[in-house]
Amino acid sequence: MSGAEENTFPTGPATPDDGTAGPRSWIGKAFSSVSLSAAIIVMLSLGGVMYTLSIGAAPALKEFGLGFLTAEVWNPVTSQFGAAAPIAGTLETALIAMLIGVPISVGIAIFLTELCPEKLRHGFAITIELLAGIPSIIYGIWGLFVLAPYMQRHIQPFLIDRFGDIPIIGNLFQGPPYGIGILTAGLILGVMVLPFITTVTRDVFLTVPSLQRESAYALGATTTEVIWNVVIPYSKVGMLGAIMLGLGRALGETMAVTFVIGNAHRISASILAPGTTISASIANEFTEATTPIYTSSLFALGLILFVITFIVLSVAQYMLHRIKKAEG
Repeated sequence: MSGAEENTFPTGPATPDDGTAGPRSWIGKAFSSVSLSAAIIVMLSLGGVMYTLSIGAAPALKEFGLGFLTAEVWNPVTSQFGAAAPIAGTLETALIAMLIGVPISVGIAIFLTELCPEKLRHGFAITIELLAGIPSIIYGIWGLFVLAPYMQRHIQPFLIDRFGDIPIIGNLFQGPPYGIGILTAGLILGVMVLPFITTVTRDVFLTVPSLQRESAYALGATTTEVIWNVVIPYSKVGMLGAIMLGLGRALGETMAVTFVIGNAHRISASILAPGTTISASIANEFTEATTPIYTSSLFALGLILFVITFIVLSVAQYMLHRIKKAEG
Protein backbone atom coordinates (compact mmCIF):
# COMPACT_ATOMS: atom_id res chain seq x y z
CA MET A 1 0.00 0.00 0.00
CA SER A 2 1.39 3.36 -1.01
CA GLY A 3 1.66 6.41 1.20
CA ALA A 4 -1.10 8.14 -0.78
CA GLU A 5 -3.46 5.23 -0.13
CA GLU A 6 -2.65 5.27 3.59
CA ASN A 7 -3.71 8.93 3.84
CA THR A 8 -7.20 8.15 2.45
CA PHE A 9 -8.43 6.85 5.85
CA PRO A 10 -10.77 9.35 7.61
CA THR A 11 -9.15 11.21 10.49
CA GLY A 12 -12.17 13.13 11.86
CA PRO A 13 -15.88 12.62 12.57
CA ALA A 14 -18.01 11.37 9.74
CA THR A 15 -19.96 13.96 7.77
CA PRO A 16 -23.36 13.35 6.21
CA ASP A 17 -22.84 12.58 2.57
CA ASP A 18 -25.65 10.23 1.62
CA GLY A 19 -28.67 11.82 3.28
CA THR A 20 -28.94 9.21 6.08
CA ALA A 21 -26.53 10.72 8.63
CA GLY A 22 -28.82 13.75 9.05
CA PRO A 23 -31.78 11.83 10.54
CA ARG A 24 -29.38 9.72 12.59
CA SER A 25 -27.81 12.87 13.97
CA TRP A 26 -31.27 14.25 14.81
CA ILE A 27 -32.24 11.04 16.59
CA GLY A 28 -28.97 11.09 18.53
CA LYS A 29 -29.53 14.65 19.65
CA ALA A 30 -33.11 13.86 20.67
CA PHE A 31 -31.95 10.84 22.64
CA SER A 32 -29.30 12.94 24.38
CA SER A 33 -31.90 15.56 25.27
CA VAL A 34 -34.29 12.96 26.69
CA SER A 35 -31.48 11.37 28.72
CA LEU A 36 -30.39 14.76 30.03
CA SER A 37 -33.99 15.60 30.95
CA ALA A 38 -34.34 12.33 32.84
CA ALA A 39 -31.14 13.03 34.78
CA ILE A 40 -32.32 16.56 35.60
CA ILE A 41 -35.70 15.24 36.78
CA VAL A 42 -33.96 12.80 39.12
CA MET A 43 -31.77 15.54 40.54
CA LEU A 44 -34.75 17.87 40.98
CA SER A 45 -36.73 15.10 42.70
CA LEU A 46 -33.82 14.44 45.03
CA GLY A 47 -33.55 18.13 45.80
CA GLY A 48 -37.30 18.33 46.36
CA VAL A 49 -37.21 15.49 48.88
CA MET A 50 -34.28 17.11 50.68
CA TYR A 51 -36.06 20.48 50.73
CA THR A 52 -39.33 19.02 52.03
CA LEU A 53 -37.60 17.11 54.79
CA SER A 54 -35.53 20.13 55.77
CA ILE A 55 -38.57 22.41 55.97
CA GLY A 56 -40.51 19.85 57.99
CA ALA A 57 -37.62 19.14 60.33
CA ALA A 58 -36.67 22.78 60.94
CA PRO A 59 -38.97 23.38 63.98
CA ALA A 60 -37.66 20.27 65.80
CA LEU A 61 -34.02 21.01 65.00
CA LYS A 62 -34.52 24.63 66.12
CA GLU A 63 -36.19 23.50 69.35
CA PHE A 64 -33.73 20.75 70.34
CA GLY A 65 -30.58 21.69 68.39
CA LEU A 66 -27.82 19.12 68.04
CA GLY A 67 -29.11 17.54 71.24
CA PHE A 68 -31.79 15.95 69.06
CA LEU A 69 -29.12 13.61 67.69
CA THR A 70 -27.82 12.49 71.09
CA ALA A 71 -30.94 12.49 73.28
CA GLU A 72 -32.50 9.10 73.94
CA VAL A 73 -35.81 10.36 75.34
CA TRP A 74 -38.89 10.10 73.12
CA ASN A 75 -41.91 11.26 75.08
CA PRO A 76 -44.87 12.71 73.10
CA VAL A 77 -46.68 13.60 76.37
CA THR A 78 -43.97 16.05 77.47
CA SER A 79 -42.99 16.92 73.86
CA GLN A 80 -39.42 15.77 74.43
CA PHE A 81 -37.86 14.04 71.44
CA GLY A 82 -34.42 12.61 70.64
CA ALA A 83 -33.18 10.51 67.74
CA ALA A 84 -30.38 8.57 69.46
CA ALA A 85 -32.37 5.35 69.92
CA PRO A 86 -33.73 5.15 66.33
CA ILE A 87 -30.29 5.99 64.89
CA ALA A 88 -28.62 3.31 67.03
CA GLY A 89 -31.28 0.75 66.09
CA THR A 90 -30.94 1.54 62.38
CA LEU A 91 -27.17 1.13 62.43
CA GLU A 92 -27.24 -2.00 64.63
CA THR A 93 -29.81 -3.86 62.54
CA ALA A 94 -28.07 -2.90 59.29
CA LEU A 95 -24.71 -4.09 60.67
CA ILE A 96 -26.17 -7.43 61.77
CA ALA A 97 -27.84 -7.83 58.38
CA MET A 98 -24.55 -7.25 56.59
CA LEU A 99 -22.63 -9.62 58.87
CA ILE A 100 -25.17 -12.33 58.10
CA GLY A 101 -26.12 -11.52 54.53
CA VAL A 102 -22.80 -10.74 52.87
CA PRO A 103 -20.94 -14.04 53.55
CA ILE A 104 -24.00 -16.12 52.67
CA SER A 105 -24.70 -14.13 49.51
CA VAL A 106 -21.11 -14.33 48.28
CA GLY A 107 -21.07 -18.06 49.09
CA ILE A 108 -24.26 -18.63 47.09
CA ALA A 109 -22.86 -16.63 44.18
CA ILE A 110 -19.65 -18.67 44.22
CA PHE A 111 -21.65 -21.90 44.31
CA LEU A 112 -23.88 -20.83 41.41
CA THR A 113 -21.03 -19.74 39.16
CA GLU A 114 -18.19 -22.10 40.06
CA LEU A 115 -19.49 -25.25 41.73
CA CYS A 116 -23.17 -25.85 40.93
CA PRO A 117 -23.99 -28.53 38.31
CA GLU A 118 -25.24 -27.00 35.10
CA LYS A 119 -28.65 -28.69 35.36
CA LEU A 120 -29.36 -27.18 38.78
CA ARG A 121 -27.84 -23.75 38.23
CA HIS A 122 -30.82 -22.14 36.52
CA GLY A 123 -33.30 -23.43 39.10
CA PHE A 124 -31.23 -22.19 42.03
CA ALA A 125 -30.76 -18.78 40.40
CA ILE A 126 -34.48 -18.37 39.75
CA THR A 127 -35.29 -19.33 43.35
CA ILE A 128 -32.88 -16.73 44.73
CA GLU A 129 -34.25 -14.04 42.44
CA LEU A 130 -37.83 -14.84 43.46
CA LEU A 131 -36.94 -14.00 47.07
CA ALA A 132 -36.48 -10.38 45.98
CA GLY A 133 -40.09 -10.24 44.83
CA ILE A 134 -41.64 -11.23 48.15
CA PRO A 135 -43.33 -8.19 49.79
CA SER A 136 -41.67 -7.01 52.96
CA ILE A 137 -44.89 -7.44 54.95
CA ILE A 138 -44.69 -11.18 54.25
CA TYR A 139 -41.20 -11.23 55.75
CA GLY A 140 -42.60 -9.33 58.73
CA ILE A 141 -45.45 -11.77 59.30
CA TRP A 142 -43.06 -14.71 58.97
CA GLY A 143 -40.67 -13.06 61.38
CA LEU A 144 -43.37 -12.35 63.97
CA PHE A 145 -45.11 -15.73 63.93
CA VAL A 146 -42.26 -18.11 63.03
CA LEU A 147 -38.81 -16.61 63.58
CA ALA A 148 -39.47 -14.65 66.79
CA PRO A 149 -40.99 -17.63 68.70
CA TYR A 150 -38.13 -19.85 67.53
CA MET A 151 -35.61 -17.23 68.65
CA GLN A 152 -37.34 -16.96 72.03
CA ARG A 153 -37.39 -20.71 72.68
CA HIS A 154 -34.06 -21.82 71.22
CA ILE A 155 -31.59 -19.25 69.89
CA GLN A 156 -31.73 -16.49 72.51
CA PRO A 157 -31.61 -18.82 75.57
CA PHE A 158 -28.62 -20.56 73.94
CA LEU A 159 -26.82 -17.25 73.38
CA ILE A 160 -27.56 -16.09 76.93
CA ASP A 161 -26.31 -19.34 78.47
CA ARG A 162 -23.16 -19.62 76.35
CA PHE A 163 -22.05 -16.01 75.98
CA GLY A 164 -23.90 -14.02 78.66
CA ASP A 165 -21.19 -14.47 81.30
CA ILE A 166 -18.23 -13.58 79.07
CA PRO A 167 -16.74 -10.17 79.97
CA ILE A 168 -17.54 -7.35 77.54
CA ILE A 169 -18.98 -9.63 74.82
CA GLY A 170 -21.52 -10.96 77.31
CA ASN A 171 -23.22 -7.54 77.42
CA LEU A 172 -24.50 -8.21 73.92
CA PHE A 173 -26.39 -11.32 75.06
CA GLN A 174 -28.01 -10.38 78.34
CA GLY A 175 -31.62 -9.91 79.38
CA PRO A 176 -34.76 -12.01 79.04
CA PRO A 177 -35.37 -13.79 75.72
CA TYR A 178 -38.22 -11.74 74.27
CA GLY A 179 -37.97 -13.28 70.81
CA ILE A 180 -38.37 -9.89 69.15
CA GLY A 181 -35.58 -7.34 69.30
CA ILE A 182 -32.54 -5.95 67.50
CA LEU A 183 -31.07 -9.38 66.66
CA THR A 184 -34.32 -10.72 65.21
CA ALA A 185 -34.76 -7.59 63.10
CA GLY A 186 -31.18 -7.93 61.87
CA LEU A 187 -31.82 -11.55 60.91
CA ILE A 188 -34.92 -10.56 58.93
CA LEU A 189 -32.94 -7.88 57.14
CA GLY A 190 -30.13 -10.36 56.47
CA VAL A 191 -32.60 -12.63 54.69
CA MET A 192 -34.12 -9.75 52.77
CA VAL A 193 -30.81 -8.46 51.37
CA LEU A 194 -29.70 -11.94 50.28
CA PRO A 195 -31.28 -11.95 46.80
CA PHE A 196 -30.02 -8.45 45.97
CA ILE A 197 -26.39 -9.10 46.90
CA THR A 198 -26.43 -12.65 45.51
CA THR A 199 -27.86 -11.74 42.11
CA VAL A 200 -25.52 -8.82 41.50
CA THR A 201 -22.48 -10.72 42.77
CA ARG A 202 -23.32 -13.73 40.59
CA ASP A 203 -23.62 -11.49 37.52
CA VAL A 204 -20.28 -9.89 38.37
CA PHE A 205 -18.61 -13.30 38.74
CA LEU A 206 -19.93 -14.28 35.30
CA THR A 207 -18.03 -11.35 33.77
CA VAL A 208 -14.67 -12.89 34.72
CA PRO A 209 -13.03 -13.86 31.39
CA SER A 210 -12.89 -17.61 30.84
CA LEU A 211 -9.32 -17.19 29.65
CA GLN A 212 -8.22 -16.11 33.12
CA ARG A 213 -9.94 -19.06 34.76
CA GLU A 214 -8.54 -21.54 32.24
CA SER A 215 -5.05 -20.06 32.53
CA ALA A 216 -5.12 -20.52 36.31
CA TYR A 217 -6.33 -24.10 35.97
CA ALA A 218 -3.65 -24.73 33.35
CA LEU A 219 -1.02 -23.63 35.88
CA GLY A 220 -2.30 -26.23 38.33
CA ALA A 221 -4.51 -24.07 40.53
CA THR A 222 -7.35 -25.73 42.40
CA THR A 223 -10.94 -24.47 42.26
CA THR A 224 -10.51 -22.76 45.62
CA GLU A 225 -7.35 -21.03 44.46
CA VAL A 226 -9.03 -19.89 41.25
CA ILE A 227 -11.92 -18.42 43.25
CA TRP A 228 -9.72 -16.60 45.77
CA ASN A 229 -6.94 -15.51 43.40
CA VAL A 230 -8.80 -14.90 40.14
CA VAL A 231 -12.56 -14.55 40.49
CA ILE A 232 -12.84 -12.48 43.66
CA PRO A 233 -9.97 -10.05 42.88
CA TYR A 234 -11.38 -9.46 39.40
CA SER A 235 -14.88 -8.85 40.80
CA LYS A 236 -14.15 -6.84 43.94
CA VAL A 237 -15.47 -3.54 42.55
CA GLY A 238 -18.78 -5.11 41.55
CA MET A 239 -18.97 -7.00 44.84
CA LEU A 240 -18.58 -3.75 46.77
CA GLY A 241 -21.39 -2.23 44.73
CA ALA A 242 -23.61 -5.23 45.50
CA ILE A 243 -22.89 -4.94 49.23
CA MET A 244 -23.73 -1.23 49.20
CA LEU A 245 -26.97 -2.01 47.39
CA GLY A 246 -27.87 -4.45 50.15
CA LEU A 247 -26.82 -1.99 52.84
CA GLY A 248 -29.08 0.67 51.38
CA ARG A 249 -31.97 -1.79 51.49
CA ALA A 250 -31.19 -2.71 55.09
CA LEU A 251 -31.01 0.92 56.25
CA GLY A 252 -34.37 1.85 54.78
CA GLU A 253 -36.46 -1.28 55.28
CA THR A 254 -39.59 -0.48 57.26
CA MET A 255 -42.45 -2.95 57.39
CA ALA A 256 -40.62 -6.19 58.17
CA VAL A 257 -38.53 -4.51 60.87
CA THR A 258 -41.57 -2.91 62.47
CA PHE A 259 -43.09 -6.34 63.06
CA VAL A 260 -40.17 -7.82 64.99
CA ILE A 261 -38.02 -5.10 66.54
CA GLY A 262 -40.26 -4.30 69.52
CA ASN A 263 -40.60 -0.54 68.86
CA ALA A 264 -38.95 0.57 72.11
CA HIS A 265 -37.26 4.00 72.15
CA ARG A 266 -34.27 3.07 74.22
CA ILE A 267 -30.66 2.09 73.67
CA SER A 268 -29.54 -1.19 75.16
CA ALA A 269 -26.14 -2.85 75.09
CA SER A 270 -27.86 -6.19 74.46
CA ILE A 271 -28.84 -7.06 70.91
CA LEU A 272 -31.58 -9.28 72.35
CA ALA A 273 -33.47 -6.27 73.76
CA PRO A 274 -36.32 -4.52 71.91
CA GLY A 275 -35.43 -1.34 70.06
CA THR A 276 -36.52 0.71 67.08
CA THR A 277 -35.24 2.11 63.81
CA ILE A 278 -35.79 5.42 62.07
CA SER A 279 -38.07 3.99 59.43
CA ALA A 280 -40.04 1.91 61.96
CA SER A 281 -40.56 4.94 64.21
CA ILE A 282 -41.87 7.04 61.33
CA ALA A 283 -44.20 4.27 60.13
CA ASN A 284 -45.55 3.61 63.62
CA GLU A 285 -46.06 7.16 64.84
CA PHE A 286 -46.77 9.45 61.92
CA THR A 287 -50.53 8.98 62.20
CA GLU A 288 -50.34 9.56 65.96
CA ALA A 289 -48.41 12.82 65.75
CA THR A 290 -50.94 15.35 67.11
CA THR A 291 -48.65 18.32 67.74
CA PRO A 292 -46.47 20.30 65.31
CA ILE A 293 -43.28 19.53 67.24
CA TYR A 294 -44.12 15.80 67.21
CA THR A 295 -44.63 15.85 63.44
CA SER A 296 -41.50 17.91 62.96
CA SER A 297 -39.47 15.43 65.02
CA LEU A 298 -40.58 12.62 62.71
CA PHE A 299 -39.58 14.74 59.71
CA ALA A 300 -36.21 15.21 61.39
CA LEU A 301 -35.85 11.42 61.67
CA GLY A 302 -36.56 11.14 57.95
CA LEU A 303 -33.95 13.80 57.21
CA ILE A 304 -31.38 11.93 59.32
CA LEU A 305 -32.10 8.68 57.46
CA PHE A 306 -31.75 10.53 54.16
CA VAL A 307 -28.37 11.93 55.23
CA ILE A 308 -27.14 8.55 56.52
CA THR A 309 -28.08 6.87 53.24
CA PHE A 310 -26.46 9.66 51.25
CA ILE A 311 -23.24 9.37 53.26
CA VAL A 312 -23.14 5.58 52.87
CA LEU A 313 -23.60 5.77 49.11
CA SER A 314 -21.04 8.57 48.83
CA VAL A 315 -18.48 6.51 50.75
CA ALA A 316 -19.23 3.56 48.48
CA GLN A 317 -18.68 5.68 45.38
CA TYR A 318 -15.40 7.00 46.83
CA MET A 319 -14.20 3.48 47.59
CA LEU A 320 -15.12 2.31 44.09
CA HIS A 321 -13.22 5.27 42.63
CA ARG A 322 -10.15 4.47 44.74
CA ILE A 323 -10.22 0.82 43.72
CA LYS A 324 -10.57 1.66 40.02
CA LYS A 325 -7.79 4.23 40.30
CA ALA A 326 -5.50 1.74 42.04
CA GLU A 327 -6.15 -0.79 39.29
CA GLY A 328 -5.34 1.82 36.64
